Amino acid sequence: MAASVSSCSLYHRFHHHPPHDPSLRLPPPAILPMLATSRNRRVLARGKFEKFDRGDSSAGNPSSSPPDSAQSQTPDQEQPQESEDDSVLPSDLVDAIRRSSQASAMFISSGGMRAIVELLIPQLQFLDAEGAQAELWELSRIFLESLIEETGIQRVKAIFPDAGAAALLKYQWKDAKFGFSSLSDRKPVDDEDEVVVMIVPDYQMLDYVERIAAHLSGDPPRSLIMWNPRLVSGDVGVGFNVRKLRKYFLSTFTIVYSLRPLPSGAIFRCYPGMWKVFYDDVNRPNRYLLAKEQPTRPDAADIEVIFGSVAEKSEEPSLLGKAMSVFTSLNWFMKAISS
Repeated sequence: MAASVSSCSLYHRFHHHPPHDPSLRLPPPAILPMLATSRNRRVLARGKFEKFDRGDSSAGNPSSSPPDSAQSQTPDQEQPQESEDDSVLPSDLVDAIRRSSQASAMFISSGGMRAIVELLIPQLQFLDAEGAQAELWELSRIFLESLIEETGIQRVKAIFPDAGAAALLKYQWKDAKFGFSSLSDRKPVDDEDEVVVMIVPDYQMLDYVERIAAHLSGDPPRSLIMWNPRLVSGDVGVGFNVRKLRKYFLSTFTIVYSLRPLPSGAIFRCYPGMWKVFYDDVNRPNRYLLAKEQPTRPDAADIEVIFGSVAEKSEEPSLLGKAMSVFTSLNWFMKAISS
C-alpha cells in the first residue's frame, strides 16, 4: 500500500526561515524534556514532522482524500496497488534517520568506505538554539543503534565534535553499544573499531576530520560515515585553496542519504537509488509527484529546468510562483555545496 504524506507542507514545517540567517532561531522543541532519558529516546513528537506522518495506517491515503471506488471494494475485490512516487519519502524525522542507517548499512556491505548522511532540516542545523544539541545527540543515537542493528557490526565508534559532549554522553548513555570519542582526542580511533561515525563534524575541525579519514584508509581500510556534516557552512572568509582542498576531500565521499525539503517539493536520495526531485501534487493536497530522477545531485540549473518544465505543463498559475520560490531558497544551498 502506498505511503501517504499528510498535514502541513514539508518546507513550511522544516523551513520557517532561510537557514543562512543567523538572527532567526527556531523555538525549542516541545519534546526536549523527554530527550534526557534513554527510556524515552525513541518517543519523538511526530507532530513536529506532520508532513511526513502517514496518518491512519489502515487508510493508505490522507484523511482529507475520500476513498475511491477501488478502496471501497471488499477484500476479495481489492486490486494490488503499486507503490507511488512519494512512498520513498520517510513518514517523519525518526523514520528518515532509520532509513538513512539502512542505506548506510547497504553501502558498507557493498564495500563502500566513505559515506555522508545529510538531513538538511533547520532543527538539525541551528545547534545554538536552546536544547537543540540535546535533541541532535538523541537523534544521532537512533542512527548509531540502527546502524549496529542493520550491519551486525559491534565495534562502531561515534566521534563527537568536542570532548565535553563525548564525555557527557558517555556518562548519560551507559548502556550504549557504541564507543565514544571526540575529534580533538589524541587517539579518536582504536585499532579494533570497524566503522567510525562522525557526528556533525564542523568546518573548523576539518584538519582533524581529514586526519582521521586518512588514518581509516590504511591497512585494513575501515568505513567512515559523516552524519550531518557542517563542513561547508559559516566559512565566508576561507580562501580559494582551502575551498578547493575541501571540495576534493568531500568528493571522495558518497552521499548515501539526503533529504532537503523545498517550498513546493523536495530533493531526495537514498542509496543505491538515484537523486529524485519531487513537486507538490496540486490535485491531492500534501502529496508529491516525481518530477525527475538522475544519477547526480541536481544543481541550481537542474532545479530551474525541472520546476520550470513542471510549471509550464501545469494548469495552475500559482505553481510558477512556487517554482520561483524554490529557486530563491536554493541559492544559499547550491552555493554551499558547490563552494
